[in-house]
Amino acid sequence: MTLVQVFDPAMCCSTGVCGPSVDPQLVRFAADLDWLKGQGVSVERFNLAQEPRAFAENAAVKDALEVTGEAALPLVELDGEVKSRGVYPSRDELALWAGVAAPAASLFTDAVAELVAIGAAIASNCEPCFKFHYAAARKLGVSREDMASAVTMAQRVKDTPAQSILMLADRILKSGADGDEVEAEAPEAAAAGACCGGAPTEAGGCC
Repeated sequence: MTLVQVFDPAMCCSTGVCGPSVDPQLVRFAADLDWLKGQGVSVERFNLAQEPRAFAENAAVKDALEVTGEAALPLVELDGEVKSRGVYPSRDELALWAGVAAPAASLFTDAVAELVAIGAAIASNCEPCFKFHYAAARKLGVSREDMASAVTMAQRVKDTPAQSILMLADRILKSGADGDEVEAEAPEAAAAGACCGGAPTEAGGCC
């Protein structure tokens, strides 16, 4: 079986989704590796901060680090042969090296990733996240109109459950339903004596 090995620079994780900001390049590459696994290719990934021994025991990687330092990372090998240094290859390049059919063109570009991140920032009320991804999107040439559309869509999704609970509250308050009637609409929560998936409080309330 073909083996692709990726030697990442030192970082908290290789997924790109941890920490205060999302690195679209890492998210894209992680998705590309998952796709490659789906084509029957074996993939191994090593992080310099967490698995230094793997770097020391690989002669090619060790030599690259001695010559150019951490600028040689990420380094990608295929069956022991170095294929790239210092950059994350594209899905097309990975497919070519591994000898698998070229993938269909992906719509999830770096620009789209930033629009998704902007929407997530709105949904989570994260001001630093919005500022970071706004700046990143601008550098990629994303228009203000497209960013505004992402914000509007995220706000609509965010507002939907808020509107639903307001409608529920209005309906119950106007109907004058008693406690038993209200609990009948949520039998699981009533049976547990709590809601929101938490343990019941001493008073049998929620949250």
